Amino acid sequence: MKAERNVEVAIIGAGSAGMRAYREVSKQTDSVVLIEGSDYGTTCASVGCMPSKLLIAAAEAAHLGEYSHEFGVHYGDKAIDGKAVMARVRNERDRFVGFVVDDIENWPATHKIKGYAKFISDHRLQIDDGTIVNADRIIIATGSRPNISSTFEALGDRLIVNDDVFSWQDLPKSVAVFGAGVIGLELGQALSRLGVKVTLFGRNNDVGPLTDVSVISKATEIFTKEFNFIPHADSVGFALHEDGVIIDYVVSYEKHKDTFEFVLAATGRTPNLDKLSLDNTSIDIDCHGIPEFDMHTGRVGSSHIFIAGDVNNVLPLLHEASDEGQIAGYNAAHYPQIRRFKKSTPISVVFSDPQIMMVGKSFAELQQSNVDFEAAELDWKGQGRSRVMLLNQGLLRVYGEKNTGRFLGAEMIGPRAEHLAHLLAWSVQSNLTVTEMLERPFYHPVFEEGLRTALRLLNHKLEMGELPPARCIDCGPGA
Repeated sequence: MKAERNVEVAIIGAGSAGMRAYREVSKQTDSVVLIEGSDYGTTCASVGCMPSKLLIAAAEAAHLGEYSHEFGVHYGDKAIDGKAVMARVRNERDRFVGFVVDDIENWPATHKIKGYAKFISDHRLQIDDGTIVNADRIIIATGSRPNISSTFEALGDRLIVNDDVFSWQDLPKSVAVFGAGVIGLELGQALSRLGVKVTLFGRNNDVGPLTDVSVISKATEIFTKEFNFIPHADSVGFALHEDGVIIDYVVSYEKHKDTFEFVLAATGRTPNLDKLSLDNTSIDIDCHGIPEFDMHTGRVGSSHIFIAGDVNNVLPLLHEASDEGQIAGYNAAHYPQIRRFKKSTPISVVFSDPQIMMVGKSFAELQQSNVDFEAAELDWKGQGRSRVMLLNQGLLRVYGEKNTGRFLGAEMIGPRAEHLAHLLAWSVQSNLTVTEMLERPFYHPVFEEGLRTALRLLNHKLEMGELPPARCIDCGPGA
């Protein structure tokens, strides 16, 4: 006879969103169960944010000697121990995963079920061991997985995804990376700096999440100078070979052929929804198979079902997943009372070198909207601190609204972008005008002075008038 459990809230998925939802729900009720079919340990800790940054850190250390001679500093022959590199990646990765696992293991055993869940009806879930869970409310937080195009199906064990990279015992000799998004850029550049022969194949000349043509052009210029980055290739064909994979491709009508040990597919991610049997529920599904939901409540339609994290196919970022988990958890716990929550200002960072960041409204979003805006830019080539550090390459573009002077957003490739992104995101969320941002202190000499230069140019374009003298206390008429 199948075991049955009755709970107020069932959460499917113990990733970043599911864990945050559990914490929120358990504040209000002990009648909760967290269902996880795979190993504990979030995508971020196990195969995403943290192991990729460990690989990038090793790559940055290897790259330092490439330009140190310009400072008058000369290193000996560079030697990269691939086994040591990957050992540190795995060991530190396992440490981060361990923190997550320890956290979950401290939760009550009655609050956890190991197994894959699927819907039998709106309120009933079946676990793959036969257990039935009857839940008043359900949160879907099943995350996502790498999207593998049918193009790569014939490559067998020569095809890898980012999950596989972080289990390597040693660095390979060569890798072809397909996809110039966040994952492809970060891993492609890092592997190249670690001595792996890399070709990064992009599509439609896109670079990461960037939408501003000026920033895309600068990013393309920078990356193509450092390693074999092909922003767009036509007629790509694959053939297995005893040494790996032979790739035939065309760039600007010129045919090329090369052989790689592995092909890394970094062509996006797909939500883990296909095994949930959502067709057994009454909820509405969009044309992409995603439940129709409210971003501000996490609620699916007018139902008792909520969704959070990468599975909603919006922004696959840890901080977004955590916020969404909190929102879904709060509303599931307090159902039928539903609260709408304000979303944080969009912020994204690519940990390439130079880094890429986007904050607030993207250039494409502003072009598609009815907002009357201006843009200003700073080329980092001549910026003081970045030139001192030999990090003076990149472009910052900032956007402001005409008439109001309100700061709207930015896109950038350049030095310390991860830190500038936070300053700008806080400015957008605080609804600051460009003038108000310029009234804030800027130290000297720092990278932020480059931001100030761009903001001054933007303020001038917005025709918001001259700034008052610094520290002017009474600057009214006749002062």
